[in-house]
Amino acid sequence: MIYNNNGYKIKYYKDFNTGKVPVKIYIDNLSEKEQAKIFKYLEYLKQSEGYLDEPYSRHIKGKIRELRVDFSNNRHRIFYFTFINKNIILLHAFLKKTKKTPKREVKKAEGSYKQLIINKNVYE
Repeated sequence: MIYNNNGYKIKYYKDFNTGKVPVKIYIDNLSEKEQAKIFKYLEYLKQSEGYLDEPYSRHIKGKIRELRVDFSNNRHRIFYFTFINKNIILLHAFLKKTKKTPKREVKKAEGSYKQLIINKNVYE
């Protein structure tokens, strides 16, 4: 878990059925430089209390927002939302290869969001 003095914390969604932590797995499989940039952006996100303007973030649907981390030709996207008690929950991550965000990726994030609200499954 990443801490900041304004009290905002980054937490990862943990799949209720598999016990896996998809965003953590995604980040762990990136190069060290890509990971460093993502963690830098997550720090910005905490400092801004879960809200960044474009080009760093944008609204997707409902409470779900998208953190946009571009590294060379790779466009990493991490869906997240800000939850009670100053928690920023990372729901889903993927490598964007098309101009528009694929609907299947949004649906995955929505499914994770719903599962988290019902089961309160997070990984710190």
